[in-house]
Amino acid sequence: MADLQEATLTLPSDPASVTTARRYVCALLAGWGLPPDAPAYDTVRLIVSELATNAVLHTSDRSPNFTVDVRLERSEQLHVGVTDSHPRRPRRLSAAVQRDNGRGMAIVRHLAAESGGGLRITPTDDGGKTVWITIPWAVPVA
Repeated sequence: MADLQEATLTLPSDPASVTTARRYVCALLAGWGLPPDAPAYDTVRLIVSELATNAVLHTSDRSPNFTVDVRLERSEQLHVGVTDSHPRRPRRLSAAVQRDNGRGMAIVRHLAAESGGGLRITPTDDGGKTVWITIPWAVPVA
């Protein structure tokens, strides 16, 4: 495998795009050798779903599209980012028992940390941001 594998997909900020983003990333992971039964596969699938949903629900008024970037560096680190052009950074909302939302970023942060990685938010040149997760690439040796 090359030192750097990367792929990018830009989608409209529409609820149907969340499924497209998730399927796209899962197909990449499988193509890069991660079996669908690997724990990281489900973790990344859930994280992409959450980040894409956030991009659609919370930024579509100022960001008509969002972009999913996937990078695999030296078969060691997997980076997945979701970019939108809305300047507002994700906020932690109180996770009251009666609330149905507000826990997504906490879940993403926890899943990344549980996998040995982390989450970071970087600004973009157009005033938006990218929410990145990085986790170790753990493809089982055959």
